[in-house]
Amino acid sequence: MDSPWWREAVTYQIYPRSFADADGDGTGDLAGITSRLDHLADLGVDAIWLSPFYPSPQHDYGYDVVDARGVDPLFGTLSDAEDLLTKAHEVGLKVIIDLIPNHTSSEHPWFAEALSAGPGSPERDRYIFRDGRGEDGEEPPTNWQSVFGGSAWTRVEDGQWYLHMFAEEEPDLNWRHPEVAEEFRSVLRWWLDRGVDGFRVDVAHGLVKALRDQKVPEGRSPNSDPAVMYDTGIEDDPMWDHPDVHGVYRDWHDVISSYPGERMLIAEAWTQGPADLRGYLRTDEFEQAFNFQWLQAHWSAREFIEAITSTLDALSPSRAWPTWVLSNHDAVRHRTRYGDGEQALDRARAATLTMLGLPGSAYLYQGEELGLPHVEIPPEHQQDPWAEGGNGRDGCRVPLPWSGDAPPFGFGPGDGQPWLPQPTQWADLTVAAQTGRPGSTLEFYRSAIAARRRYARGGDVRFLDMPDDVIAFRRGRLTVVLNCGSVPTPLPPGDVVVCSGDQVATELPPDSAVWLLGDD
Repeated sequence: MDSPWWREAVTYQIYPRSFADADGDGTGDLAGITSRLDHLADLGVDAIWLSPFYPSPQHDYGYDVVDARGVDPLFGTLSDAEDLLTKAHEVGLKVIIDLIPNHTSSEHPWFAEALSAGPGSPERDRYIFRDGRGEDGEEPPTNWQSVFGGSAWTRVEDGQWYLHMFAEEEPDLNWRHPEVAEEFRSVLRWWLDRGVDGFRVDVAHGLVKALRDQKVPEGRSPNSDPAVMYDTGIEDDPMWDHPDVHGVYRDWHDVISSYPGERMLIAEAWTQGPADLRGYLRTDEFEQAFNFQWLQAHWSAREFIEAITSTLDALSPSRAWPTWVLSNHDAVRHRTRYGDGEQALDRARAATLTMLGLPGSAYLYQGEELGLPHVEIPPEHQQDPWAEGGNGRDGCRVPLPWSGDAPPFGFGPGDGQPWLPQPTQWADLTVAAQTGRPGSTLEFYRSAIAARRRYARGGDVRFLDMPDDVIAFRRGRLTVVLNCGSVPTPLPPGDVVVCSGDQVATELPPDSAVWLLGDD
C-alpha cells in the first residue's frame, strides 16, 4: 500500500504577492502563479502551499481576513483560484492553502455586528470582549501583550475591551462559541469542494485562551520574534497551547476525512519542543505539524544533530512523520542566517541537501532555490507592521527575479516596479540566468530533489562516528554527510549521488554536504 502523498513530500511555499505578477500592477497574483507552474514542475516539488489570498484590508499582509471564501481583488478572482487549482493538479502538484482561524479582520461583518450589538449580545460573544479593570474600567482586562507589541487589548466606544493577540485590526475569535466552530467547518468544505488538498492552520496553538483574572509575569508576554512566540517559561500559559484546541482539530479531521482522496491538515504550532508538538499529531487531528528546530539551529553540527535526534525521538512513539524547514515568510532567509557572501550560500546549500536526506517531508520557501539572500529594506519602503519593533519580515518577501538584467527582473509585464524593491545586483540570480548553468543553485535544487525522489525513501536514521564538526547518517543504502567544520573530512565508502558544492572524491570540503550510495 502506498503511503500518503504528504508523508515524504517536498512542498514549496508561495507568498502570492511576491511570486509572479500577471497584470503588471507590481503585486503578485494567482494568475501569475498559474503562469509559472512550469517552474515548479521542473523543480520537482510535490505540492505548493499558498499564503493568504483572501479579501483583506491588508493591515497584516492578508492575515486579517474579511471573507475566508473569497479572493482579494489584489490577487485576482475566485475563477483565478479555481483555474490555479485545476492547472496545478494537471501538472501533478497538490495544493495547500492557509487557514487563519485565530482571528478575523476588524472589517469582517461579524465584528461590525459585535460593535453595534453591544455588551452581552450573541454577536459580541463571537469575539473575546471583557470589561476593563479599575474604577471606570479604564485599564485593560489583563496585562497581556500583543505579538506585535503593546497591549493585546483595545477599548471600544461603549467601554469594553476586545482581545487581539496580533494587530488591533485582528480581533481574536471566541472558539467556545458554536457559530465560530460551524463557520470554519463551512469554510473547510467550501475549499475542499473546489479541490484543495490541504490546509496550513495559522497559529494552531492559539485558538483557545484561559481568560480569568489573569496576569502573566512582567517581561514574559508574547514576543515579536515568531521563534519565541510561545514562552517556554510559563507552564500554564493562558495564551497558547490550551488543551481545548484539540477538540477543534478532531472536528476538522472528521470534515476532511469525509472527502475522497488524501486531504491533510498541517499545524503551525509553536510549542516548547517536539514532544509537545506530538500532541497535535494524533491520528484524529493533524497529519503534520511544522517543526522549527531545523530552522532555529545555527551553523553547528551539534545543533543540527540535536534537532534531528530530538525530533525523531519525540515523534517516534506517535508514529508521526516529521517536517523540516529552513526558511519561510516570517524568518530571515537561511542563506543570510549562516553568514555572508559565497560561504553563506555554500552553507545554505549544504543544510538544504542534509535536510532533504532526512525522513519525513521538507518545506521550501520561494526563492531559496535561487539562493536569494535576505534583503535590507530602506525604512521608506518598509511595509511590515512588525518593522516598528525591529523584526520586520519584508527582507524575505522581496519579489522573485525571473529574467532580465534589471528590476523588475520579469516579475511582471513591462518595467513597472514591484511592491518591494529588488536589489539591482540580482541579475545573476534570476531563474533564466540559472537554468541550465552547471553549478547554479537552481540546478542544484533540481538535482537534489530528483535524487531524493529516487534514493531518500524509507529507512531509519543511523548516525556514523565522525569528527565533532561533521554529521553523517545512513538511511538504507544512502549516506548523508555534512561538514560544518573548517577543514576537509574523509568520506565513508560509497558512490557520489549529489553534492552541494564542487564534485568530491575522498574528502568533503568545509561548508558542504554530499549523498553517497553504498551497499545495503
